[in-house]
Amino acid sequence: MAVAGPKPSMKVSLYFGLGYDQTTLDFVDVPIGNDLAVFADPSRLRSLTSPWASECNSLLQHFFEVLLEHVVKGDEYNAKILLSYLAERNEFHFGLSKSLSNGKAFGKKYADRMWTALTKSAAAKSGLLTDIEDTCLFIEGVGPDRISDAVCNILRGPLVRYTQDACEFYGIPLVPNMNSGPIWNPDTGHWDNSLISLPATPFGPLILVPKLIVRHKLIYDYSTYFTHHLLPAMQEHEKAMNTGLVHTLRDGRKRVTKKSLKEKYGADKLVIVEQTLRHPNALEEYRESAVRNSRPISHERLADIENIAPPNLRGLLNDVTIIAPGKASATAYEKAVEKLLTALFYPSLSHPTRQFRMHEGRKIVDIKFVNDPQGGFFHWLGMHYPASHIWVECKNYSDDLSNPEFDQLAGRFSPSKGQFGLLVCRSLENPLAALKRSQDTARDRRGYILVLTDSELSELVSDYIENQGGSQYPLLRTKFNELIM
Repeated sequence: MAVAGPKPSMKVSLYFGLGYDQTTLDFVDVPIGNDLAVFADPSRLRSLTSPWASECNSLLQHFFEVLLEHVVKGDEYNAKILLSYLAERNEFHFGLSKSLSNGKAFGKKYADRMWTALTKSAAAKSGLLTDIEDTCLFIEGVGPDRISDAVCNILRGPLVRYTQDACEFYGIPLVPNMNSGPIWNPDTGHWDNSLISLPATPFGPLILVPKLIVRHKLIYDYSTYFTHHLLPAMQEHEKAMNTGLVHTLRDGRKRVTKKSLKEKYGADKLVIVEQTLRHPNALEEYRESAVRNSRPISHERLADIENIAPPNLRGLLNDVTIIAPGKASATAYEKAVEKLLTALFYPSLSHPTRQFRMHEGRKIVDIKFVNDPQGGFFHWLGMHYPASHIWVECKNYSDDLSNPEFDQLAGRFSPSKGQFGLLVCRSLENPLAALKRSQDTARDRRGYILVLTDSELSELVSDYIENQGGSQYPLLRTKFNELIM
């Protein structure tokens, strides 16, 4: 009798038996054969400042500049090559397909259509198009799914490296000699292809995507731009010119309705291009607003989309506190703390690494996080102190911490990599002594160390739940203030 294989709806975490769920994973836990209705949003990347995000932004900008150069020159052949190599190969599993993944992207079969749309639109040759997401505002036939597919394909190189790092971290096996698919080479301005190692399932290879750069809806939306940014600019212009669309109210104020503007000018993308050329400030304001308001997808929203249970932070806390103190459980404790902090500090902290080796392996840190927040405590921290990375040491001791534990963590700090860390332990018989040691480290300008006990982890979790998320972490701010007073 044949044994049924895994279903295409099975999630990556379950297929590989990771012991993690979406709340504790750094990447999007996609189904192995179907698509998940989320999108890689370039505006999310533009709001981030990490070296990885900067590389991604540079790649997107370079690719789009090369494409526009071909369009302006009328180089149909090379433009279509660029477009055709954006064909989705289904490794990402993002999109709106109802059955087995079937990406659209711009793709080969769309290359002709996209070339026609780009060359017909005044946006391409007028300078309106500067970023890839601009195309969904001005180019017919371009929506969020195709922008997302294009972004994933252009960023295939960085995403492959991210995937390989994630596989090492979570224990996902890599299969060698897999076809990389087209990888954009900014040095040559062409697509490369090679054999690489990737995770694989019966439905094909996988490329994982950080959940920090995805949204349930692309923030760039032509209807939002037209209604809330362009039409108001058009209204002010009509009033300034005192056109026939202007109505004077009883109190003397002038009024122009959005309905009358749509009736006069229309509301399709050709109109949006034409009016944006007349009112370019509306586009600049919209771009700034998009980046400013581009928030990462929340735990709760992902749970809704994936039809899974909401985050269970108290369960993750319990996984930490039930571990018996002692050296024998040190690894289990470290892993449980990493899961809890990954969930608790998302989206401020990302890309966790356990047993991170530095100085050619001579020093090891239990956990390293990348700090790339948009607000809250960790944003404030990074604005005032070196904190590009957050370092965590986990001490599953039954005794109090002493000087060596503080010196060990401080010895991992550096101005370029970050000078802030968390020393996580079970309890403190003498909390004042621990505070004094942290203050000594700060006063000696060796960095800033916050000690977190089981009870303080519980306080962080309670505050997070009561405030329905958030990134302020008042306990951390209070404890940090104690260091610098």
